[in-house]
Amino acid sequence: MIIIKSAADIERMDAAGRVVEETLTLLEKAACAGMCTGDLDAMAAAYIRKRGGEASFLGYDGYPKSICTSVNSQVVHGIPGHYRLKDGDILSIDVGVKLNGFHGDAARTILIGNVPEEIQKLVETTKACFFEGLKAAVIGNRIASISRAIQCYAESFGYGVVRALIGHGIGRNMHEPPDVPNYWDDRLFGQGVRLQAGMTLAIEPMINLGTPDVRRLNDGWTMETVDGKPSAHYENTVALTDNGPRLLTLHKKD
Repeated sequence: MIIIKSAADIERMDAAGRVVEETLTLLEKAACAGMCTGDLDAMAAAYIRKRGGEASFLGYDGYPKSICTSVNSQVVHGIPGHYRLKDGDILSIDVGVKLNGFHGDAARTILIGNVPEEIQKLVETTKACFFEGLKAAVIGNRIASISRAIQCYAESFGYGVVRALIGHGIGRNMHEPPDVPNYWDDRLFGQGVRLQAGMTLAIEPMINLGTPDVRRLNDGWTMETVDGKPSAHYENTVALTDNGPRLLTLHKKD
């Protein structure tokens, strides 16, 4: 069942989203060649606690850390640890925060040092895919409108759109209906849910330089591309309102 949020609920989600955004900004500034991903996790955990929140991911289905750090060919759910970032890496950081009973969720892929132009383009395009999807997040449209916008934009550059992992509703629970795929197939999904005011969605394109296919590593969490090529991830929590989509994890002008 899709849970429609009140105006007060959305304000609470906005507060959680601000902590997510602040945490990501902190980590983006700190991440550099030579730093361990586990150090970023410790920084995030401390900051979230300082702001009065809880890390949404910590303990979720047994997940052992506060954030996800996915490097290069890792798509999502990378576990922070002893990996030391290198010049030329790309790093996807996914942060979730629970505050006053509601969650916020967002991800960014950042460049570490001198990244090849081809991979920079992948990161830029993945971010642009989110905003293409956002244009379609209008009351009266269907989820399919968001999904098709993301897919068409990514595939126009020849990139692979991950199908095994998708966006989702969000609110009092980290994951709620409806599903928000980054591609669309009428045979699988029909016409999809119609968008209405009060829906809150985590829209998160996951775009690969090569094939869309992914696999899970032996740690039980990390997903990586089958062909070993880089992947990028960009996500925000969005509230649908009568005045258009409202970004709850991106308050700065972008």
